[in-house]
Amino acid sequence: MNENMQWYQITNEEACSSPALVVYPDRIKANIAKMIQIAGGTHRLRPHVKTHKMAEVVKLQLDMEITQFKCATLSELEMCLGAGAPDVLLAYSLTGPNVSRYFDLVDQYPEASLSIIVDNETSFKGLAEEAALRQSPIRLYLDINNGMNRTGIVPGPGAEALYQLMYDHSFVEPMGFHVYDGHIHETELGLRTDACHRDFEPVLQMKQALERSGYLVPNIVAGGTPTFPIHAVHTDRVLSPGTPLLWDGGYDKAFPDLDFLPAAVLLSRVVSRPLVDRCCLDLGHKAVASEMVHPRIYLLGQTPHETLMHSEEHLVLTDPECSMTIGQAVYAIPTHICPTVALHDQVYIVENNSVIGQWAVTARSRGNTL
Repeated sequence: MNENMQWYQITNEEACSSPALVVYPDRIKANIAKMIQIAGGTHRLRPHVKTHKMAEVVKLQLDMEITQFKCATLSELEMCLGAGAPDVLLAYSLTGPNVSRYFDLVDQYPEASLSIIVDNETSFKGLAEEAALRQSPIRLYLDINNGMNRTGIVPGPGAEALYQLMYDHSFVEPMGFHVYDGHIHETELGLRTDACHRDFEPVLQMKQALERSGYLVPNIVAGGTPTFPIHAVHTDRVLSPGTPLLWDGGYDKAFPDLDFLPAAVLLSRVVSRPLVDRCCLDLGHKAVASEMVHPRIYLLGQTPHETLMHSEEHLVLTDPECSMTIGQAVYAIPTHICPTVALHDQVYIVENNSVIGQWAVTARSRGNTL
């Protein structure tokens, strides 16, 4: 890095059209190493790819001996497989024609270990029937709702019965439990730890009940970014963080105990100064995730600001010191990186403060090459 520059600054800014998303591979690799250190080894990790959606980031993890991955869409699944990932869990319940599209990928990549979640009998029957029709056994995780109330089945007799159906079907290999506790986001680590242990107890009780009846639960894929260091102390759990690969301003503020590095930055430019004390950036809804309350970005190297207006192509900020000039490049960390990445077709790659190329955000597309 140029000693006179901040880590995020770019010497050849003219190489970047704006608005742009810029990533820093050295910082991504540092974050991967931190994940491995927290997990206690690569065998404990199944990182989620939804944050970055890029084959090159998968390859960085493969180079560091991570071999298990998790995804949320068929496009992400195909991206992982194309990058050489040997083991991918699709953590999303499929219906309609997506069921056959999933099995098409199973057929196309027979050397890979693919698995999927299920949380209800209707979806289970659809997957199991397709598996039997194709004579292609399917690996299933039972998706458990331990408090988020988004997907999953609540621990109890119904969940046990569904797992037993999975276990007894001749074309199903039961892989265990998938438990995403994304509802746990206490900032204070002690409170977060207490909530994680409390909400996981019914999961453990159900596992014990099933195994007493002869139904083995070989794996538990547990947690997201805020809780994966808590789950990491339990060696029988596989961990699936995603955001630490790129990190963002929202998690950095909410979870100060997780000291990952920001590895993705938005590069914007000042396009107007409509009043003496404000400026307009080309960083609208189409370039940065807008589902969050303001601030949706954290400016780097600039005086404090307040957001006044945000629309499709514009972001208007206060600039009381008149520090930003027309055409100036402005760097910012998004509050929420995952949906921000999905707004960009490609990212610029920076090493030693210089743009050296681009990576395609392959899995932002909902399409499929099959």
